[in-house]
Amino acid sequence: MEIFKGSFTQQEPLSQEAIDAATRVLNTGRLHRYNLKEGDAGEVASLELEFAKIIGSKFCLAVASGGYALATALRAVGVKPNQTVLTNAFTLAPVPGAIASINAIPLLVEVTEDLTIDFADLEAKAAQSEVLLLSHMRGHICDMEKLLEITNRHGITVIEDCAHTMGAGWNKKPTGSYGIIGCFSTQTYKHINSGEGGFLTTNDPIVMAKSIALSGSYMMFDKHLSAPSKIDFDSIKYETPNISGRMDHLRAAILRPQLKELANNIIRWNERYMTIETILKDVKGLHLINRPTKENFVGSSFQFLLSNCSYFEIQSIVESCRNRGVELKWFGQNEPKGFTSKYDSWRYIPTQQMAKSDKIINSILDMRLPLTFSIEDCKLVAAIICQEIEAITA
Repeated sequence: MEIFKGSFTQQEPLSQEAIDAATRVLNTGRLHRYNLKEGDAGEVASLELEFAKIIGSKFCLAVASGGYALATALRAVGVKPNQTVLTNAFTLAPVPGAIASINAIPLLVEVTEDLTIDFADLEAKAAQSEVLLLSHMRGHICDMEKLLEITNRHGITVIEDCAHTMGAGWNKKPTGSYGIIGCFSTQTYKHINSGEGGFLTTNDPIVMAKSIALSGSYMMFDKHLSAPSKIDFDSIKYETPNISGRMDHLRAAILRPQLKELANNIIRWNERYMTIETILKDVKGLHLINRPTKENFVGSSFQFLLSNCSYFEIQSIVESCRNRGVELKWFGQNEPKGFTSKYDSWRYIPTQQMAKSDKIINSILDMRLPLTFSIEDCKLVAAIICQEIEAITA
């Protein structure tokens, strides 16, 4: 039997342009975003302008991580301790973690087999909260027009977690531009790579003024180019705490060249995604995730459901694939492992019963698709998955 010898965690090397940009910053010694020569915009402020243009937002703030962006967004829209915030039952721990970090209370909403938020459950719980932290988990985007119809009707403010959807959109409108705030990540396993980092985007001047102040601007608002006017800062500057989480020039310098390659890399990711989907589509008992025509997705990871398999069958499939070099992450395992924790292991949030989501989450298998994989690699990975599922479920 063939064994896959590639790495699911190996990213492409940074380009020479990014390396040269980093070297230029290192040679100046000016790493802090506000340490600038007279007349120098700086790498961070320039990156913010460039990213805002891609999202179609008026304002952008570059920060230390995607998780920091989420917590800042919640603070900027006025979420208080003990306030309830709606969020998806199927997401990664930093999302409810951001809510818990400001002493607010996550209220989970059921998930559908498309791995998106369940609108019926959202309607049922809408009266219990004024804020929805919507996670586009693993790059799956719900019908955003329908979502906003529900949230607008109930007076709910929407913050988008776009950690897995940078460059993606719904009906040709970028994710991050539907809610009042979009939060993005530039952690190594996301779509552009600075090790850690993130962005917060918005069209609301007061929200951005608060976010900049929260990020640790020390009243140096004039050093931000993608920012509101002085009058917007004057209204918040004395009442907004400093919770430092700025991005530095070194990370910004290596992100700017990557941003220019994002559109081309999305094409490459989707080629790999479609290669695997084509091979897996006829496997008996394997449920592929529906991708609506309005969903402009980025296929940087791949998920499928084994809804009719038992716990021990899924466990055996995961183990047999691993023995052949294919790393499948399983959200339904009894104990959290790495990033694949399930909502019932987040014991810092109130216990919640999610019967519909349990059945779905328990059967989700997930894998990264790094651009270091060739198309032939993807064919082999898919073939191994097919063979192991068929061997165990036959």
